[in-house]
Amino acid sequence: QVHLVESGGGLVQAGGSLRLSCAASGRTFSMYSMGWFRQAPGKERAFVASITWSGTPYYADSVKGRFTISRDNARKTVYLQMNSLKREDTAVYSCVADLNYSGTIPGSYGYWGQGTQVTVSS
Repeated sequence: QVHLVESGGGLVQAGGSLRLSCAASGRTFSMYSMGWFRQAPGKERAFVASITWSGTPYYADSVKGRFTISRDNARKTVYLQMNSLKREDTAVYSCVADLNYSGTIPGSYGYWGQGTQVTVSS
């Protein structure tokens, strides 16, 4: 079992930065692929980024070059550094984990956090 708790969301002006954190429970965090999805009002959940157990990152085209995903296995935490934020980045960001999957399909991840709100103002 993995329990995920996100933090770091908030209100930021366009062009600004935020760093999201996702703290995980469980002894085998280092074996899990981790990721982030987001859901804006009235829109479907969308893949943002993921990182495999070995540290290979993947990004949605919309965030490439602006967002960076990383993990600290000793702290059992995954991070999402978000730079050059745009209004369209406004959404609830959720952390995900899975032992066997690191792709873009939300239903394929076994564990989800509660989410943290990110609001980008103009």
